[in-house]
Amino acid sequence: MNKKTSKKTGSSLSHEETGTYLNRELSQLAFNRRVLAQAEDRAVPLLERLRFLCIVSSNMDEFFEVRIASLLAQDPGAAPSVPTPALAAVLGRIGEECHALIERQYTLLHEEILPQLASAGIRLLRHEERNEAQRAWVKEYFDREVRPLLTPIGLDPAHPFPLVVNKSLNFIVELSGKDAFGRGNAIAILKAPRVLPRVIRLPDELSDGAACFCLLSSVIHAHITDLFTGREVTAYSQFRVTRNSDLWVDEDEVKNLRQALQSELQSRQFGFAVRLEVAANCPPHLSQFLLEQFGIDKGMLYAVNGPVNLVRLQEIISHVQQPALHYPPFVPGLPATLADGGMFALLRRQDVLLHHPFQSFQPVVEFIRSAAHDPDVLAIKQTIYRTGMNSDLMESLILAAQRGKEVTVIVELMARFDEQANINWAERLERVGAQVVYGVVGLKTHAKLALVLRREGRELRHYAHLGTGNYHPTTTKFYTDFGLLTAHPGITSEVNEIFIHLTSLTRPRRLQYLWLAPFGLQREIIKAIRNEAAIAREGRPARIIAKMNALIDESVIRALYAASADGVKIDLIVRGACALRPGVPGLSENIRVRSVVGRFLEHSRIYYFRANLEHRVYLASADWMSRNLLRRVEVAFPVLDKSLRKQVINQGLNPYLKDNVDAWELGADGRYVRRKPRGKQAAFSAQQYLAQSLGSSQ
Repeated sequence: MNKKTSKKTGSSLSHEETGTYLNRELSQLAFNRRVLAQAEDRAVPLLERLRFLCIVSSNMDEFFEVRIASLLAQDPGAAPSVPTPALAAVLGRIGEECHALIERQYTLLHEEILPQLASAGIRLLRHEERNEAQRAWVKEYFDREVRPLLTPIGLDPAHPFPLVVNKSLNFIVELSGKDAFGRGNAIAILKAPRVLPRVIRLPDELSDGAACFCLLSSVIHAHITDLFTGREVTAYSQFRVTRNSDLWVDEDEVKNLRQALQSELQSRQFGFAVRLEVAANCPPHLSQFLLEQFGIDKGMLYAVNGPVNLVRLQEIISHVQQPALHYPPFVPGLPATLADGGMFALLRRQDVLLHHPFQSFQPVVEFIRSAAHDPDVLAIKQTIYRTGMNSDLMESLILAAQRGKEVTVIVELMARFDEQANINWAERLERVGAQVVYGVVGLKTHAKLALVLRREGRELRHYAHLGTGNYHPTTTKFYTDFGLLTAHPGITSEVNEIFIHLTSLTRPRRLQYLWLAPFGLQREIIKAIRNEAAIAREGRPARIIAKMNALIDESVIRALYAASADGVKIDLIVRGACALRPGVPGLSENIRVRSVVGRFLEHSRIYYFRANLEHRVYLASADWMSRNLLRRVEVAFPVLDKSLRKQVINQGLNPYLKDNVDAWELGADGRYVRRKPRGKQAAFSAQQYLAQSLGSSQ
C-alpha cells in the first residue's frame, strides 16, 4: 500500500496530549458527542433528532477517512492500517471513544428515535415486521429492481476478493455444499448497486395510514438465499469499509493540476482501509476474514446493531411532510439598507454587513448577477472553494464571460469532497472564455473573495465581497457566516492585489488592511494577542474574544497562554477541536472556552481585540490551525465602520457568550459541560435570538 499522504504534514499537536495541550482527535470526537446530544435532546423535533444522528455518522465517516487515515499514513514505522506500538496506544484511546460514541448512536436509534417515529406514523420495517402483502410487494420490487443489478462473486483462484469501493454497501455470504462445478468454495461477496435508493417507501395502500419504509439492505437480506440456487446460505452479514480519502499530487512533478487530480479522484475510492463495519450478528470468522482481506487491525472493527450506514436514513426525512416533526420554517431577513435600490450606488455610500443564515445570502448572488448584466462593469474576479453542483452565482460568472467581461476565477481543485464539482465548473468557465487558475499548488486557496471593477466616468472603481464562508447556495442556509460588501478604496485595492498575487504568483505588496496567509496572518494574530498582553501589563483592561471552528495552532496557543498569565481576559468560542486547555492555574486561568451546537452549524470566524477601546474586529476565512495559517491562502479583513463593528460584536460574539441553552463549556480536564440556566436565569439561545431578531417577519 502506498503512503502518498505521508507528505501531508498535520499540526504538531495532531495526536499528542500533555498537561499543556489537549489531544486534537479526542477533542474532535468530543464535538461529535455534542452533536449527538442534539439527537438526544427531546426538545428538538423528532425528524431533526434523526438528522443530527445522521450528521454524526457523516462526521465520523470523514473522521476516519481523513484524521485516522492521516495518523496511519504519517506513522514512519509501519504500513498503513498496521500501526506501530506508539501509534497503536494513541489509536486505542481514540478507538475507545469511537466505539462508545457509535454504540450510543445505535442505542438511541433503536430505543428512542425509531419507536417515537413509529408512534408518529413513520415506520422503518424489518423483514419480520412486514405483513404478507408488504412482503409480496418487497419480493416483487426485489425481482424487478434489485436482482437484475446484483452480481454475486463466489471466491476462488479465478474470482479473487473484489475491489470494494469506499463506504459502499456489501454482503459477505457463507455457503455450504458445492458449486455447479463440484467445488467447495464457501465464501461469496455481493455488492449492493449504488444506483438504487437505500431507503424505499412502500405504497400508501399497504401502509395502513402510516408512512412505511424499508432499507435496501433489508430487501437484499430477505432474498439473499434466492441468489444461490442449489447452495445453502449458512451465514451472511452486510459490511462496509471506510478508506483513506485524502488526495495527494506530487507538486514537484505535476504538470497539469486538473489532469493529475482527475486521475487521483479515480483512485480515492480504493485508498487503504481504515475501518470495517459489519452487522452485530456477523460470525467472528467472517469478520476476521474481512479484516485480513482489507489489512485492518481488529481494533478498527465496528460491529453495529443496525444498518452499517446511518447517513442513508436522512432519506426518510425528505419523504415525510409533518411540520410538527421539523424545526419551524425560517425565512432569512435583509438589512434595511438593501431596500434603497441599486447595489453599487448603495456601496458607494456605505458598507453592508450580512449575517447568514439569519440574513439572506441573496444580496451576494445579486452583487455578482448585477455585475454580469451591468454594461459598465469591466471585470469580475472571484475565489471558489465550495460552491456545489448547482449555483446561480456560478451561472452569473459564466454569463459575464459570455458578455465579454474579463472574468477571473481562482478555483480550488483540492477542496475535499468537492473536487469533481469544482473541476466541472472550471471546465464550463474555460469554455466561455473565463480565465481560470487553480491557486497555488501545495496551498489551498481558502479565502472568500469577490471583486467587481466598474467604469464610472473617468474612474475605475472597485467593489468587493469578503466573507467567512463559502459561495455555496445550500450551506449558506445552514451555516452561520458573516459577509462584507464594500467599496472602501483601501480594502478593495488590496483584494485586487491578492488576486494578482494568486494569478501571477508574485509576492503581494505590503498590505495595510488585510491579513494574508501564509505570509503574515499568523504573525498578525500573535502580534495582536501580544499587544493586549502589553496593555494588561500596564494595568489597563485587556480583552480578547475569538470565534472559530477549531483552535489547534501551537504558536497561537502559546501566545494566548502568555497573555492569560499577563492578565488578559480571553473568551474563545470554538465549535470543534480545541487543543488549548483552559482554566489551568498559572497557565490559562484567564481563558474560557465554549462551544455552541444548535440548529445551524457555527462557521463564522471573528477576532476581537479591545486594544485600548479601539475595539478592533476582524472577520476571516481562517481557523486558528497550522494548516490555515501556514499552508493555505486565507484572508482576515477588518470591519472599519463603527456601527458595523458593533453589529459583529452584538450578533457574532456577545449572544454566544450569554447562551445557556446550546453552549458547552470546556474544562481543564478536556471535558465539556452543557450550560443550563441557573436559578431564576432565563433560558437564552444565541441562534434563536438571532433568528428572531434578524429573520424575516413574513
